[in-house]
Amino acid sequence: MTAAQEETTEGVVRVLIVDDHAVVRRGIRAYLEVLDDLEVAAEAGNGVEALARLDALSVHGELPDVVLVDLLMPKMDGVATTARIREKYPELRTVVLTSFGEMERVHAALAAGASGYLLKDAEPTEVVAAIRAAARGEVFLDPAVARQLTQEMVSPPTGLGSLTARERDVLALVAHGRSNQEIADELVISERTARTHVSNVLRKLQLTSRTQAALVAVRQGLVPPQG
Repeated sequence: MTAAQEETTEGVVRVLIVDDHAVVRRGIRAYLEVLDDLEVAAEAGNGVEALARLDALSVHGELPDVVLVDLLMPKMDGVATTARIREKYPELRTVVLTSFGEMERVHAALAAGASGYLLKDAEPTEVVAAIRAAARGEVFLDPAVARQLTQEMVSPPTGLGSLTARERDVLALVAHGRSNQEIADELVISERTARTHVSNVLRKLQLTSRTQAALVAVRQGLVPPQG
């Protein structure tokens, strides 16, 4: 058992705060530090810095239990950071706290392994509840996000009209024969996020291949026919 796990057993949840805005980090730290069962292990301003902090904490057996991470950050975004943390430290739980509630971002974060997704207008008590839930191995979603996910399950969106603006961009790039990495480079997103977008496009259009997606894009006039 790691030191972090031992502390969780004793009721103290250690948190790493990752956000590129120092004022946000300070605000979250100030709120969490007045609670007896939560402790701020460290802060980081982006995903690269977060991974470096985790590596350093791991050396001393002081890994946090939960990582609270923003989505839009320089150097490495929240989705890529979540995926890397999940890959390198599978015992850690990640909660996304962001200003963006678009479902494509929600799907990307959850696909990367996030245990929670909250909007920054959430009440402090909701943030604390999400951290505690993640530490217990549970999933905590912003109520608005949970409603949208439930609606998708009841009435899954299909057809070209169901695609977000970003997904339409991805579809056009697929039609031009771009790989996931090339799509990621062009849209300045991670390869994993690009792959998630492609999967969402195929799911919404009820297709099974990129070739079929390309044909739909041409037929719908998103891209001109080749030749």
